[in-house]
Amino acid sequence: MNVISSQTPRRAVVVGAGPGGLATAMLLRAAGAEVTVLEKSDRVGGRTASFTQDGFTFDYGPTFYLYPDVLREIFSACGRSLDDEVELRRLDPMYRLQFDDGNTFDATADVERLTAEAARISPEDAPNVRRYLTENSAKFDVFKPILQRPFNGPLDLVKMDMLRAFPLFRPWLTVDQDLRRWFKHPDLRLAFSFQSKYLGMSPFKCPSLFTIVAHVEYGFGVFHPIGGCNAIPNAMARVFREMGGTIRLSEGAEEIEFDGRQARAVRTATDTIPADAVVVNGDFASTIRKLIPDRRRKRWTDRRIDAKKYSCSTFMLYLGIEGTYRDMSHHTIYLSKDYLQNIREIDEGRAPQEPTIYVQNAGVTDPTLAPEGHSTLYVLVPTGNLSGPEDWETLGPIYREKILDRLSRLTGHDIRPRIRTERMITPADWEAQMGIFRGATFNLAHNLGQMLHWRPRNRFEDVDGVYLTGGGTHPGSGLPTIFESAKIASKLAAQDMGLPWPEGFIPDIAVKEAAE
Repeated sequence: MNVISSQTPRRAVVVGAGPGGLATAMLLRAAGAEVTVLEKSDRVGGRTASFTQDGFTFDYGPTFYLYPDVLREIFSACGRSLDDEVELRRLDPMYRLQFDDGNTFDATADVERLTAEAARISPEDAPNVRRYLTENSAKFDVFKPILQRPFNGPLDLVKMDMLRAFPLFRPWLTVDQDLRRWFKHPDLRLAFSFQSKYLGMSPFKCPSLFTIVAHVEYGFGVFHPIGGCNAIPNAMARVFREMGGTIRLSEGAEEIEFDGRQARAVRTATDTIPADAVVVNGDFASTIRKLIPDRRRKRWTDRRIDAKKYSCSTFMLYLGIEGTYRDMSHHTIYLSKDYLQNIREIDEGRAPQEPTIYVQNAGVTDPTLAPEGHSTLYVLVPTGNLSGPEDWETLGPIYREKILDRLSRLTGHDIRPRIRTERMITPADWEAQMGIFRGATFNLAHNLGQMLHWRPRNRFEDVDGVYLTGGGTHPGSGLPTIFESAKIASKLAAQDMGLPWPEGFIPDIAVKEAAE
């Protein structure tokens, strides 16, 4: 680590204007750095960008917004209020689960109503709902400091926060196995474990730590930003520019230039921008090998990156619909009859025969996304990534028909005659159009061997002056954890550049660990 004197202005370059990159840019600017954000696209947001087509607006990626407290902290550190910049609408019910056996489950943070929902499926299991929520609330409180500090090596596993958390970790169990302590009915276990899809993982493989993801929903709520989730990065970009930061759209980074091990500049097609710190926010597996030659990467070589395990991908349909579906929830997950078979097919890199389908019908909450009298349907199907055998150029149109058939049966609505505009994105398109390695939309998988210090580190270990934020680094994917990665990366970069930091913004343990 090379700590820079603070006698002259410090310059930081952020590669990628996704949520993690924008949050890091805001925080480094608040710390006093001169910050330039480079974004290859013509818009901010990365996977949280949106597009408008024939008067309809769609988010490309995330549509759930969870745990706004972490982003409120980031805006507050910059002297602003998230709630003044973005209108967040809390949803209740948060979403509906529709099981193939006919059961439905309306998720709500109201414990009495939630218990009643569970009782409709399994009266025997229903009394355990409150106990489950109480245990996972305590579990989240114990694990929160671990998600807020860097992990630099094996010694970080024996720090006091890890030792306190280990009894609750149960690393020998999966999410589904852990939930068997509370729920015997498979539908209820799925209701409290499908959230592992936010990590691109299966509840039958995901470590039991991630039962806390459901608690984040029930404890803090599910929100819809009016205008779509892209309203969040748009607000971040607006605030960052008002703070004096620079965003260069349609200008992607081509290479990081070094003096020995130390990053000194970022080169684009038209410019070379000096830098005392470079923050990489692009898809790790594809971006890092482009920016830093393989010969400079001793730990994260191309060969090692290729050998890692990656999340599932998604098949997407964005449908502009004439009319509205008032009988459909804002969020609905239609779960496959044979969920285990569905997961097996995804793990094999295939397109499931009887897929689970997620549908966002945002028009019941947000009238800004479609022309009057119309609505948007966002349709997501988890599939295998590009490590599998599927030829998506051929399969894509065929799979579209399958999904529309299945969706029409599940919803009771014939969707096709009401489609006025649409766009399809396959796993191959995620790689070709968005630069996502193997189309793995949730980045590196979250198995035990690819978490904590085994994940690419926030202070990138192969060179000096390079920092990572986003789903490919610690603590992982999903917007709340990506914002935590931004807090960690910006703290480390500011410290190395000799810049001040808002006292208490990151817990003291993170400050101490970063200094070691």
